[in-house]
Amino acid sequence: MTNRPLEGIRVLDLTVALAGPYCTLLLAGLGAEVIKIEAPQGGDIARFNPPFYGKDGIHLGALEEGDVSLSILARARAKKSLSLDLKSAEGLRLFKELAKQSDIVVENLSDGTVERLGVDYDSLKGVNPRLIYCSITGMGRPSPYPGLKVMDIVVQALSGVMDTTGDKDGPPTRFGLPIADLLAPLYGVIGIQAALRQREATGQGQHVMTSMLDCLSSLLPFEHFDVFQRMGFPARSGNHQTRLAPFGIFRTSDGHVSIAAANDKWAGLIFEAMGQPQLIEDPRYAMRGPRAVNADALNGMIEAWTRNLTTEQVIHALATSRGVPCVKVRTAREAMADPALRESGAIVPLVHPEAGEIDAVGSGIPIRMSGSTVGLDRPAPTLGANNAEVLGLLGLGADEIENLKSQGVI
Repeated sequence: MTNRPLEGIRVLDLTVALAGPYCTLLLAGLGAEVIKIEAPQGGDIARFNPPFYGKDGIHLGALEEGDVSLSILARARAKKSLSLDLKSAEGLRLFKELAKQSDIVVENLSDGTVERLGVDYDSLKGVNPRLIYCSITGMGRPSPYPGLKVMDIVVQALSGVMDTTGDKDGPPTRFGLPIADLLAPLYGVIGIQAALRQREATGQGQHVMTSMLDCLSSLLPFEHFDVFQRMGFPARSGNHQTRLAPFGIFRTSDGHVSIAAANDKWAGLIFEAMGQPQLIEDPRYAMRGPRAVNADALNGMIEAWTRNLTTEQVIHALATSRGVPCVKVRTAREAMADPALRESGAIVPLVHPEAGEIDAVGSGIPIRMSGSTVGLDRPAPTLGANNAEVLGLLGLGADEIENLKSQGVI
């Protein structure tokens, strides 16, 4: 048996879409038993996200019988699926019986849903005082924006992150990844782990709450955008970080390089490689403060040099010969095919429950531990695939389970 950090911890997963399922995916990767509760009528909305994998491979067409969404193949790995109608009295009763035997509940349902269903924290803590209940919301509860439907792009807009992304004279720009959807579950896992530790001391569970807006907005002060804006610097500086110049993305004759010369020594070495070592004596470029003020002119000079060289030549002149941080800007496809990332387990092949590995990848668990193992080593289950196994925990036999199915409870 593998030695997993969260082995023996049972999680009831009431999540849909991305933020919540990513939280429970991480818990599953750390070894928790995650039971994904899905409505019998269709399950997680992610099951309907294109692209799909089917008999003809991966496609963007309409969902056909036998097709499986790549989203669910990625987000439901290492979990068990229980189809259970929580709107029915019997479904709610069975869920509460499972809650008695569980350690954690995670939910990211729309405002008011868990209360209407009777599976909110206040309803469940009486059933199991040791239960740790994690809510991942868009804006918090109560929301400061009542009635607003929350999506990642909405959170990015309200958080201020869009104001920091894009060109100085261009519009605010969406961050390429659904960053709020991916960040909030990380904080959710941190809160859950802390609550588990505290439960060891007190014997009591608690309600862990985090929101996409809070998590994303909390990162803004690390770059002091408010201070720099008061000093006349625009929040958006395109592909360059002005206060660390030269620090950014520069065009080459066949692509782009990322250069991070954040100190005087590295700046001087760039000037040397450019054949202009005297620039390090120039008061406009000798130190970081003046370089920040004169960043546009400095970046222009560097790019006038790099754009006449290949990416390989720039990397050789800076990184190889002089130790200045400089790498190729890879495409997403190149990065996801990196053998080193495959070897480390940061990126892993997606596995269909019947067809095996398919031509697509998913995120791994990017954590290494000397005394235990982590990983997502089971494919995503089909809807309700684990009904008999999970309901067997409550002592239900085959006839009782078949009766629940005939009633539409599962």
